[in-house]
Amino acid sequence: MLNLPNILTLSRIVAIPLLAFLLWWPGWASGYLMAFALYCAMGITDYFDGYLARTSGTVSKLGIFLDPIADKIMVAAVILVLAAQGVLRGPYVGDAHVIAGLIILMREIAVSGLREFLGGLQVSVPVSRLAKWKTTFQLLALGSLILGQGLPGWNMTVGAVEANIPHTVGLITLWAAAVMTVVTGWDYLRVGLKHMD
Repeated sequence: MLNLPNILTLSRIVAIPLLAFLLWWPGWASGYLMAFALYCAMGITDYFDGYLARTSGTVSKLGIFLDPIADKIMVAAVILVLAAQGVLRGPYVGDAHVIAGLIILMREIAVSGLREFLGGLQVSVPVSRLAKWKTTFQLLALGSLILGQGLPGWNMTVGAVEANIPHTVGLITLWAAAVMTVVTGWDYLRVGLKHMD
């Protein structure tokens, strides 16, 4: 059933290839600023599709199915492209920031599989408050990393290290999201283990 909330969700999925294309050129600051604007627009539609579905009473099975998929595809696409283009790099540890992105992707896949398994048993796992914070930090991190490439002149010097402000915020919040990802993933796993033979 194609109602407005579902159209908004589908628009996010359709926009992902364009977002990935804009992120493919790390030296293209204007492209990254366009990518940041598109990323923000996608985040806004993510909020409004759920809000409109609930307030207008048009929650549908299609929307329940598509909404989390759209979010996970968007996050995975951004992490993969940023990792491939060397954006997940910082002082002192270099490319090790890719590990935070990998933790997030592994958790998303594991929790999706766990939810599918529990769904077959008619067991629902409510989203915890920490999981919502994890999502907030995750989206903030990726947006900041994109913005850092779009604003290469926004730098500060700390000791002997010159760092881009949005990029540094992005790396810090990406690790914070990764830590919350491990904690919330373990919470979901504990629930799942109770229903496994």
